Amino acid sequence: MRSVLLAAVAATLAFSLPAKAEDVTVAVTAIVEHPALDAARKGVLDVLTAAGYKEGENLKFVFQSAQGNPATAAQIARQFAGDGPNVIVPISTPSAQAVVSSTRDIPVVFTAVSDPLGAQLVKNMDKPGGNVTGLSDMSPVAEHVALIKEILPNAKTIGYLYNSGEANSVSLLAVLKVEAEKAGLKVVESAATKSAEVQGAARALVGRADAIYIPTDNTIISALEGAVAVAEEAKLPLFTADTDSVSRGSVAALGFNYYDVGKQTGEIVVRILKGENPGDIPVKVAAGSDLVINKGAAAKMGVTLPESVLKRATKTID
Repeated sequence: MRSVLLAAVAATLAFSLPAKAEDVTVAVTAIVEHPALDAARKGVLDVLTAAGYKEGENLKFVFQSAQGNPATAAQIARQFAGDGPNVIVPISTPSAQAVVSSTRDIPVVFTAVSDPLGAQLVKNMDKPGGNVTGLSDMSPVAEHVALIKEILPNAKTIGYLYNSGEANSVSLLAVLKVEAEKAGLKVVESAATKSAEVQGAARALVGRADAIYIPTDNTIISALEGAVAVAEEAKLPLFTADTDSVSRGSVAALGFNYYDVGKQTGEIVVRILKGENPGDIPVKVAAGSDLVINKGAAAKMGVTLPESVLKRATKTID
């Protein structure tokens, strides 16, 4: 009992003592590299820099990508736990799950995680407790469905392209089914468990769906060009939840600016570096919503964008 008490006291002290600026280390990992996750990482670093933690001077900013491999994500998490940085920032659900499973004493600030409760990262969003807090990027799925219906009023079926092994995508599928039913739409699924399977999974939706919808799924987004090629060939409009993917060929996306998501995450990291206990910081849902459209992609997929959508767009790609 005495040893347990001492361990608890030690953990509390570890969270409460502010890190010295000259030896601050922030370790960041992501399941894969793609524009949205890269933008989130840059947002974290820029906020740290603005707060006086400058890389190469008083900040060691370490980054490792798991290259889409969950086993590698677990290996990186164990390495970071052994290295003992001041804060670990896992970007994406698979990386967050790996890190949270690897340490109970190093502060963890996850980001770009759709469903922290479903992924079992925390038990309570308002009072996460322990060593974990972070930022959720839960997609506004109802608004995504409404956008697809607005652009494609005659659509009857949405094809959901996802990695069935990624917890956030499974959670979003359940939400999509509810919202699609409200809008009179059916959902058909096609899964790819690795990037090499994405193009084939997209092809499996041809003839079965009136549109393809890709959630904030790291596996699919990392190989988005394969899905876009299928969509263009089949004249099958492709929509994404990730706004950074619109410039890569999707028709439209309504979602977060992931650089801003990273900045919001960085603000939490700074609070912890200054002495706050992560378990006392509520898990936040990312703020902000951008509508990005791609006129060129729409034309290639046989879509005419309504004037109402063109007027609302916060960014238009020709």
